[in-house]
Amino acid sequence: MEVSVIVPLYNKAATVERTLASIGSQTFREFEVIVVDDGSTDGSANLVAAWPDPRVRLMRQKNAGPGRARNKGLAEARGRFVAFLDADDEWLPEFLERSLHLLESYGPSVASISSGYFQFPSGRPMTWLWESRGLRDGVYQLTPDMLPQLVAHLLAYLCPWNTLARIEVVRRWGGFFDRYKCLYAEDAHLWLKVLLNEKVAINLEPLVRFHTEASELSKNLPGPRPIEPFLRDPSEIEKACPERLQDLLRDVLAIRANKTACMLAFWGRWRAARELLDRFCPWSAWRLPYFGRAQLVANPVGAGAGKVWRWLASA
Repeated sequence: MEVSVIVPLYNKAATVERTLASIGSQTFREFEVIVVDDGSTDGSANLVAAWPDPRVRLMRQKNAGPGRARNKGLAEARGRFVAFLDADDEWLPEFLERSLHLLESYGPSVASISSGYFQFPSGRPMTWLWESRGLRDGVYQLTPDMLPQLVAHLLAYLCPWNTLARIEVVRRWGGFFDRYKCLYAEDAHLWLKVLLNEKVAINLEPLVRFHTEASELSKNLPGPRPIEPFLRDPSEIEKACPERLQDLLRDVLAIRANKTACMLAFWGRWRAARELLDRFCPWSAWRLPYFGRAQLVANPVGAGAGKVWRWLASA
């Protein structure tokens, strides 16, 4: 078995068949599909159970979050490579074939390859965005002198639904964060450890249809999104980080903390924003992205301005 495809499923009856059809239409055929139902209540699992492709296996668990679902599939996977596709997204038919070809061409020392995507409902290719952030096709390995904002962009580019990885690497770094039913950045917790320790490849060619209109976590939420696990407790990431990259990691965490603090302050949680800044963002980090904005809004005045902005936007 070459590739194990793992699909976490939670209440996606409207889209899971589209996802399975996109997997079934792959030009590369040597794969298995493991769908892990995370306690769906809308009949999603029944649709998967009735799917006619014998390569599709259904597993079930009580609702525990996407990280636990992916890890359950990972434990059962038999492929040399692993790819993850959310139950509301689609691969273009060439995704697996192109990803495997490119990853193999870079050699066994490269752990993974992440490809570009079309963002729906607009259908617009997002290559321009990542090029504007400095990403180019090729292999990346972190060095102490690398710009922390480039590392932050690499981390944002690596997603479960656009990445094919060597399965031993994903297992080596512990899989996805799967505690307290985490619903946000459970994947970044894994990819950051991979980035710190492995070579990864970037392919900007769009090979995925990423559907934000079908994802609750991609819509405008009626409140702040959760804080990333590695900001709630960075100890696991710090332990996995090589000594030579510790300063770079501190800067990357500071960038993410600055951005998260801006989000929290916008939603009125300025004290939580202030706590993040005090923990991760010393004044010596003033050159990092979002630093000035975060310091400006992480107070009662900034929270009040966010409330006014939300009121104007809803009026």
